[in-house]
Amino acid sequence: MKKIVIATQNKGKAKDFETLLSPLGYEVLTLRDVAKDLDIEETGTTFEANAILKAEGVAKELGIPVIADDSGLEIDALGGEPGVYSARYAGGDKSDEANIVKVLEKLSDVPDGERTARFRCVLAVAAPGEQTQTFAGACEGEILRLRRGEHGFGYDPIFYVPAQERAMAELEPAEKAAISHRGQALNKLKQAMPEWLK
Repeated sequence: MKKIVIATQNKGKAKDFETLLSPLGYEVLTLRDVAKDLDIEETGTTFEANAILKAEGVAKELGIPVIADDSGLEIDALGGEPGVYSARYAGGDKSDEANIVKVLEKLSDVPDGERTARFRCVLAVAAPGEQTQTFAGACEGEILRLRRGEHGFGYDPIFYVPAQERAMAELEPAEKAAISHRGQALNKLKQAMPEWLK
C-alpha cells in the first residue's frame, strides 16, 4: 500500500481522507503519525491561503510531498460565517459541540428557507522544489434547527443536503465522500495531477 501524508491533526478529516483514498490503494498518514508536534499557524484569511500555508510549511519541514486541506462552513445569513474560523468559531478549544450551539443560537430567528449554507474545501498539494497546486470543492445545503445523524464530525449533524434529503451526519462515509466538498476537491486533484494519485 502506498502512503500519503495529509497535513492535519484533525481525526475527522483523517477519516474522510481514508474513505476517499483507501480505495485507490493509499494508506493515509497525518501529522499525528509523522510529526505530532508540528503546528503550522493558520494566519490566512481564505481557505486557499491556509491550505497553502499548511501544505508548504509541512512539505518544507519534512522534506516530502503533502496534501493539506482547509475547509469550513459558510452560512449566507451570517455573511459567510464561520468561514475560515469554522473549527474555532466558539473559542480556541475547537469544540464541535460548542460551535454547533453557537451557530444554532445565531440562526434562531432566521426562518426556514433563509438558512442556506455550504461546506467549502480547498486542497493544496505541495512538494519541495515544486509549485504548489490548489483544488476547490463545495457542497450546498441548509442549516437544520436540530441535530440529525451519528456519522461525520464538525457541523455535519446540522447540515442538511437537499439532494440527499438527509443531514450530512446521516450519510454513510462512502455516501458522504461521493458528494462532499472534500470529495469534489480530491476528484479535481485526481484529474489534474494523475501522477499524484495513480
